[in-house]
Amino acid sequence: MPKTETLEEFYQHKFNHLPDELQAIIGQVNVFRLEECLAPNASPVQYSRRDFYKISLIRGQNVYHYADKSIEIDGPTLLFFNPQVPYTWQPVAEDTSGYFCIFREAFFAGRFSANLTDLPVFSPAGKPAYPLTTDQDREVSALYERMLAELTSGYAFKYELIRTYVSELIHYALKLRPSDALYHHPDARARLTAIFIELLERQFPIESPGQRFTLRSAGDFAQQLSVHVNHLNRCVRDTTGKTTTDHIADRLAGEAKALLRHTDWNIAEIGYSLGFDEPAHFNYFFKKRAGMAPSAFRRV
Repeated sequence: MPKTETLEEFYQHKFNHLPDELQAIIGQVNVFRLEECLAPNASPVQYSRRDFYKISLIRGQNVYHYADKSIEIDGPTLLFFNPQVPYTWQPVAEDTSGYFCIFREAFFAGRFSANLTDLPVFSPAGKPAYPLTTDQDREVSALYERMLAELTSGYAFKYELIRTYVSELIHYALKLRPSDALYHHPDARARLTAIFIELLERQFPIESPGQRFTLRSAGDFAQQLSVHVNHLNRCVRDTTGKTTTDHIADRLAGEAKALLRHTDWNIAEIGYSLGFDEPAHFNYFFKKRAGMAPSAFRRV
């Protein structure tokens, strides 16, 4: 899998230069019309993680490859991407249009009661795509146009105002979800579970065969969190309905699928990076979780 794309590399890839105001933009925000970034002979967008967040309004027929899933889009859709999940996209037709904004987490430091990745729209396990009606498309487009207008204004507090508009985009999508799906920690068990899941996610991305997934058991996580393993297992199971081991295995299987599909690493290298010292152990694990051998999955 290609290494994580930085904000600087994004500008170099998209525009073949770094803007003069880059230092002011980094840690802030930028907004684009999608069709202005689609060069006729542009190279395909690489499947990789980015070190920044992205919110896109995209129209037309497109396919997004997000982690180990593919999302088919036909019509206006609001999409959310976070630095923990690799993605790419490809247009199916030539009528693609829309907007996108990019920003780093520092742009929202202290603005939400939860971390950005705790919000359902940015959670690695959450829902990244929100289809819009024609009226909703019009409303969301208006927010992007306001941001574009502010970027070129001389208003001293324009980034504060743009932050408000980006927050509106996030809340717009959150309101499309059932209210009981919103993030909250009702008790200490849920808080410990959330910390466990965050610690699990911190071990990713796996960007080279030499990088290793090290916390592989419930005991490893319990030691890191300074709690008894039985207490951790009970909290995770009571909060999510799944065991700690299942969470770890599901995340490993998802990363294995992404690496098999989007890298040219051999199967032994992928298994080693995910903490399996023997290829046979990785093969057994993957077949149990995916229903087929790694080599067969790669050929699908």
